[in-house]
Amino acid sequence: MTDVLIVVAHPDDAEIAMGMRMLDHALTGDHVRVHCLSPGAPTAEGAKLRRSECLAAGALLGVAQYTFSPIPDNEFVERRVEINRALFCVFGERRPDVVYTHFPDDQHLDHRITADEVTTVALREADNLYYFRSPYSHEFEPTEVFVGTPALLTSKAEALRCFASQKQLGMDTFLTLAAVTHRQHVHHRVVERFPAGHNYAELFRTVRNIRFAAHADPENSIS
Repeated sequence: MTDVLIVVAHPDDAEIAMGMRMLDHALTGDHVRVHCLSPGAPTAEGAKLRRSECLAAGALLGVAQYTFSPIPDNEFVERRVEINRALFCVFGERRPDVVYTHFPDDQHLDHRITADEVTTVALREADNLYYFRSPYSHEFEPTEVFVGTPALLTSKAEALRCFASQKQLGMDTFLTLAAVTHRQHVHHRVVERFPAGHNYAELFRTVRNIRFAAHADPENSIS
């Protein structure tokens, strides 16, 4: 079983960027955690609502644990030390094998700070680190294209509908993005060979991926 940790700045960031990948990890038998650095609302009542939305979405996507830090929105710059300490605690609770977080070159400052601080900790505490593309990523060039199925996309859609409080941008927009993403980054001759129904993608950029030799014992080496 692989221990997967996803660290985001705000509620719904993970589901928007990689809802299909989250569920695929869970279905594979991996332990999936999501840690959100911000409660996503300035009031206790609003934070409680955002938390309930995350937990409902996480249940649909196989998230085993959803946790939160109390960093206020738009105060990530002045709270960097607090963020760093919180992350070391999160990593220390259950050391992850794979970490996902925001791409550092992002229009949202909270996303940028999250990416920087997660990278600092993950390169010390985890084997593998990936950035995901968010709607605000700038000049993102993927090194990994995760192609989902209709069932995975349906589950992602159901999870996004849990975020009813977020009305500034319809969640269906992100489903459309998933449907065209693979054609943006994969040549049409390759897309034509995809299995039937695999028409939805989420994008990732590898920061570090450690692979161990399949046969490390010299006695099993081929002479």
